[in-house]
Amino acid sequence: MSDDRSYLSQKNIDPKERTIFALDVDSSDRAKQIVEQLGDAIVFYKLGLEMFLGGQYFETIDWLLARNKKIFVDLKFFDVPQTVGAAVKQLTNRGISFVTVHGNDEILKAAVREKQDLKILAVTVLTSLDRGDLNDLGFDCDPDALVLSRAKRALAIGCDGVISSGREAKALRANLDANFLVVTPGIRPVDNTAEPRDDQKRTVDVKTAFMNGADYIVVGRPIKSAPDPYRAACEIQNAIAEIFAGR
Repeated sequence: MSDDRSYLSQKNIDPKERTIFALDVDSSDRAKQIVEQLGDAIVFYKLGLEMFLGGQYFETIDWLLARNKKIFVDLKFFDVPQTVGAAVKQLTNRGISFVTVHGNDEILKAAVREKQDLKILAVTVLTSLDRGDLNDLGFDCDPDALVLSRAKRALAIGCDGVISSGREAKALRANLDANFLVVTPGIRPVDNTAEPRDDQKRTVDVKTAFMNGADYIVVGRPIKSAPDPYRAACEIQNAIAEIFAGR
């Protein structure tokens, strides 16, 4: 892979905060065990649907905030605009950093109107979808074209950033405002496309994600499923520190 650094994020972000751990577990107790296990290796946590349905979602958020952790609420709000706006408003003034929203222009506008200090991240195309999946859904285009189109709309509406595969990050960085956030899930240590090892299809490794312009990466299974999760997290953090050391 080329070491072209022209797409590397120039935002003033602590390198340690650039890794967001996906806290995809079914209970608050299990979440706390993992957080304690990861210790100072992880600062930023994403809490999604599994945690939400497991109960004690906001109690877990408060517990994390009390330990100086940053919070990404990943519930992909997708409903009528009034409901999405009201949901976003419920998250304000709680110390939460990011929230995901999905939908058309009016849904995104409703979220932006209520966001206050929250950063709204628009979902573009899930990293579990490829061209064939998009065709099945009625889209006659490649993921990169749809991601860029949706990202441009989100920027024009006032969203703070998007969720995008690292494969499309370079095009986003080349075509969108430098302050626009690119948050990249689907991080895998090796190529995951020839024979997918899980449900992620449009994957990249840590270095590729950042060299292509990601500001943050979201990592779950490669850390959680590792023999030593703390060590796995530290290895990722060390790699990121090295990437940004020469910026």
